[in-house]
Amino acid sequence: MIHGLSSDLPTFKSLTFHPGLNILLADKSAGATDRQSRNGAGKTSLVELIHFLFGANAGKDSIFRSEALLGYSFEARVGIGSALIDVARSGAKPSRITIQGDTSNWPIAPSLEVKTGDQVISNENWRTVLGALMFGLNANPDGDEAIRYRPTFRSLFSYFVRRQNSDGFLSPTQQSSKQQGWDQQVAISYLLGLDASVPQQFQEVRTRERAMTELRKAAKDGGLGRYFGTAADLRTKMTVAEARARRLRDQVSTFTVVPEYTEMEQEASRITREISTLSDDNTADRELILQLQAAIDSELPPASTSLDRLYREAGVVLPGSVGRRFDEVEEFHQAVVQNRRSHLTSEVQAAEERIRKRDRTRESLDGRRRQLMGILQSGGALEHYALLQQEAGRAEADAEGLRQRLKTAEEIESTKAELDIERARLLKTLQDDHHERESLIEEAILVFEDLSNALYEKAGSLTISATTNGPQVDVRIDGQRSKGITNMQIFCFDLMMAELAARRGLGPGFLIHDSHLFDGVDERQVAKALQLGADHAESVGFQYIVTMNSDALPKDGFRDGFDVGKHLLDVKLTDATDTGGLFGMRFN
Repeated sequence: MIHGLSSDLPTFKSLTFHPGLNILLADKSAGATDRQSRNGAGKTSLVELIHFLFGANAGKDSIFRSEALLGYSFEARVGIGSALIDVARSGAKPSRITIQGDTSNWPIAPSLEVKTGDQVISNENWRTVLGALMFGLNANPDGDEAIRYRPTFRSLFSYFVRRQNSDGFLSPTQQSSKQQGWDQQVAISYLLGLDASVPQQFQEVRTRERAMTELRKAAKDGGLGRYFGTAADLRTKMTVAEARARRLRDQVSTFTVVPEYTEMEQEASRITREISTLSDDNTADRELILQLQAAIDSELPPASTSLDRLYREAGVVLPGSVGRRFDEVEEFHQAVVQNRRSHLTSEVQAAEERIRKRDRTRESLDGRRRQLMGILQSGGALEHYALLQQEAGRAEADAEGLRQRLKTAEEIESTKAELDIERARLLKTLQDDHHERESLIEEAILVFEDLSNALYEKAGSLTISATTNGPQVDVRIDGQRSKGITNMQIFCFDLMMAELAARRGLGPGFLIHDSHLFDGVDERQVAKALQLGADHAESVGFQYIVTMNSDALPKDGFRDGFDVGKHLLDVKLTDATDTGGLFGMRFN
């Protein structure tokens, strides 16, 4: 419960609140709009002040860090647990909260500031204390409780003090336009007394799904695109790459560095050329031998009958001029033929000797070449060894890359099935939790129905269902779709949540609605809503604070005996003058 608000700002209008319904009125001058100034009459600023004192972030755009308010401190007297506490905060030192009162049962005790004698606590620790004392949150979560997506004080608190500046009146289950779906599920489940760890686990599944989606997209569109495929394809590529890497590793391990590798390689090439030349020369000599043998076979002396006829004819033609005897001539011809054959035979023998000499030389050269080739095949030059090592390294890297891509592909292929199984398990867990806590769900349904039935002829409905995406909460009030109907859905939902939390000993002990909640709502429904808020706050024991424009306060529609005047605060705001607002000044 909030007992009062005050400030050392001289023009600030201190407020005192009482149990039950509290209505802060503001007069709106003719022709004025809510956009005329940052703070207007101060109705919305009251909500911002409550958030400021209850741990909200105070960024550079916060009104409490504006030049007009920066040097002043604002204070609230509130009941926290069983103690009455004075809490103060300023825009000049937004991370420092000053505390007065009994803090002996706090999970984090304030520290004594020697210079001022004040008890102070950091804003972060202040939120932790409020979460523990107001909502039963663990102040020192560890293990499973330290997981992400757990309920936080600020998220839970914002359902009890919705902020127009955060678009808090868009939907019953959403207290800010920036609030994510998982946070809605976790917060509402926690406030209704359901197992909030189930929607936390659903969000973990969604986070993994998004990660796998991004990974799949990166694999297909990014640098992995040319390698990405099925696990089977990648396994084949990896097997081939690993085999190549093994071969290269074996070559590296058995490689012998030959220091004179280049010289030996050059010598082997020279020997090969010499052997080739010797072979060519032998071929030429063999062809010569064949020609000489043919010439020898064709060298024959002329027949004696031919010589005899020749000489007789010569005696006729040249009588008396042939003086040699026939036998001498025949002997001469025999000698010529014999000399010719002897010369050809010696030429054949010389060619054969050259072939035999070349064969001996070639055999010697071939032996040396075999020796060199054996050395070269068993080793290599140092630069060849370095290149082989580099190639082996690249092969290893390729194989490792394919192993990682295979792992990724297998994970991607198996993730959907795993997440489907996990979703099915969580759905079953959620259904079981709803069955086990059926009485809490029934209580929420009936309270909401009673509230909506009191506002409209046809009762609205609250449904809480278990889905494969987590708990789904739907709020419906029959009627023409309008801003007024939506606002009354929010009213019934918030009042239900405040009542159920109060019954369970949770919550801040108050519910605050500013005038924006009643925009577009029929005057009769506004009157009924104020009565419902007053009745339920009184019966259950919490505080209902409402800010309204005076011209929006219903004149009738209240039941007999209900005096709305006794719920009005003594202070009345106005935008007619610069000093009529909550802060007693107008600023931008």
